[in-house]
Amino acid sequence: MDFEPPFQENYKTLLKNKSDKLGDENGDRQQQSQLMLIEHCELPLIDLSHLKIRGSSVARAKCKQDIVEAAGKWGFFQIVNHGVPTETLESMKHEQTKLFRLPFQKKAELSFLNLPSPSSSSPTKSYRWANPQATCLKQLPWSEAFHIPLASISRMKGNENFRVTMETYGMALANLAASIAVILAEGLGVKGTDYFEENCMSSTCFLRMNRYPLCPLASQVFGLMPHTDTDFLTVLCQDKVGGLQLMEGGRWAWSNGVYKSVKHRVMASQEVERFSMAFFYCPFNHTSIESPLKPALYRSFSFEEYTVQVHRDVQATGDKVGLSRFLIQ
Repeated sequence: MDFEPPFQENYKTLLKNKSDKLGDENGDRQQQSQLMLIEHCELPLIDLSHLKIRGSSVARAKCKQDIVEAAGKWGFFQIVNHGVPTETLESMKHEQTKLFRLPFQKKAELSFLNLPSPSSSSPTKSYRWANPQATCLKQLPWSEAFHIPLASISRMKGNENFRVTMETYGMALANLAASIAVILAEGLGVKGTDYFEENCMSSTCFLRMNRYPLCPLASQVFGLMPHTDTDFLTVLCQDKVGGLQLMEGGRWAWSNGVYKSVKHRVMASQEVERFSMAFFYCPFNHTSIESPLKPALYRSFSFEEYTVQVHRDVQATGDKVGLSRFLIQ
């Protein structure tokens, strides 16, 4: 099929190494024991409609407390009655499927989507697949994705329906993420929304559409390698296929270790493809990241400083070393 990325052709040298298995064969027994299939663990399910019940301060307070506790224990929770219209979700899923069904060569073109970078009119490459720097199978994700800055969508030329759908979806998710972020801040004793209104706007956020194709070597590669997200807050919309796994552990710097930043991965599948959409709620690059709680475990740093460090770590080690670089010794 012409829409499939050429995984086996481009990575045949790596794929020939049959001894490069995932899991316990690589000495990852402890890590494997900590990984949990989302569909097999009792993640909190939070009904956000309680936040909007007029006159029921008890229900609102309980819902907020559930969010804070879930972020502290799991770093991951499910939400229902979130306010994003079903029509918006279904339209976005439809456009996502259409996009990934286009020929691979077309998707890989620099000018595809005519998407300008957030800071200039020059085209930006939003499509990515696999990992050109992979030196072993554990570093080869069997997936393709479009990573799109929300700030660029309004200037995207052509395909009016797709642009409008993305704008509508992106704005809805930005509002949802902002409301959750405020609740998490309140859980740390920080009142008001000024910080997020000034530092986390829709123009600083990103939308990532993911597709995980059928993989004939599912025991040897990941759909997406174990990682933590670099952003402030992620809202994930996934299909019913499953395959996402969580690991216990990890903390957020701004919460001084109160909330978890969860390492997660996506398993490859031989039987069915998988789709998901991730919304990344990010601050401006110059935004200072620091905890309101004292004594601080992490030194103050800017969001740009953090993302630059993450990029260096990935280039040097293949992994996001991340927040440990900013611990106060």
